[in-house]
Amino acid sequence: METATLNLDAEFNLRRRELTGYCYRMLGSGAEAEDAVQETMVRAWKAADRFEGRSSVRTWLYRIASNVCIDMGRAPQRRARPMDLGGPSTVATAQLVPLPESTFVQPIADGRVIETSGDPAEVAIARDSIRLAFVAALQHLPPRQRAVLILCEVLKWRSAEVATLLDVSVASVNSALQRARATLVELDIEALDPTLTPEHEALLVRYVDAFERYDMGALAELLASDAVITMPPHDLWLQGVDQVTGWMAGPGHECSGSRLVPVEVNGTAGFASYRPAGAGRWEPWALQVIDVIDVEITGHHNFLYPELFAEFGLPPVLTGAMPG
Repeated sequence: METATLNLDAEFNLRRRELTGYCYRMLGSGAEAEDAVQETMVRAWKAADRFEGRSSVRTWLYRIASNVCIDMGRAPQRRARPMDLGGPSTVATAQLVPLPESTFVQPIADGRVIETSGDPAEVAIARDSIRLAFVAALQHLPPRQRAVLILCEVLKWRSAEVATLLDVSVASVNSALQRARATLVELDIEALDPTLTPEHEALLVRYVDAFERYDMGALAELLASDAVITMPPHDLWLQGVDQVTGWMAGPGHECSGSRLVPVEVNGTAGFASYRPAGAGRWEPWALQVIDVIDVEITGHHNFLYPELFAEFGLPPVLTGAMPG
């Protein structure tokens, strides 16, 4: 029993990141994904003496993780983006009313859920599978359809393997996969630009310069005409260049003088925004996820959860002079 447990520990440590990625796509929250992975390991330890080796330990762990996530995913409230909850507001009508954290899909650091080194093409595919829009779209699916689509489409398991894992027929897997694909087609998820092109990198350099100077004119030049800004935990979102810059210059003016620290988040460009908190001091304010399509910023998503900074390995405060 001791040897089996040690082997299980080694396998679990080897699979922790990919299991976390699977659970994150299933649940839309890094914290819930960590809870699901921990529960998976607890159940695995308890059942280790009954593991008969008819499948690999990896498959066995995914079976347990799937059951955990499906149980957790039965809650009536599905995580979403602000755009999924209602129409846009305007600067004139906007009201900031915080909603529970469980309302929204939450951002996550790339390194916690995907392998960020290795073949660039494979890394790019992995990044696409954790985009905010894709993870939010997955939440529209019933939990079993969600599991089937992630296992087949993202992780590239064969239908027969998924059928064994979920204790259903191959026909059931193929039917669920077909329905899940149809739902995602209806949601029409736009593909974002690759993050490593010179054009993308140049755009981000200009963005950081414009935001840290809080130059709304320079920022406007980088925005698509239908760009949106969101601010979870509020369901508020605004659309259009005038609305985005109008919000920043108006109700959001306290972010003037902020500093940005780049982060790898949800497979795309992101920044930790530190807001001024006295002379030579900046404190955590928001995690920004920046969507870019055709070398224009189409989404400026601000997650006002300073407690997430620690999960990204970010410092609790910035000090010193503002970069020139």
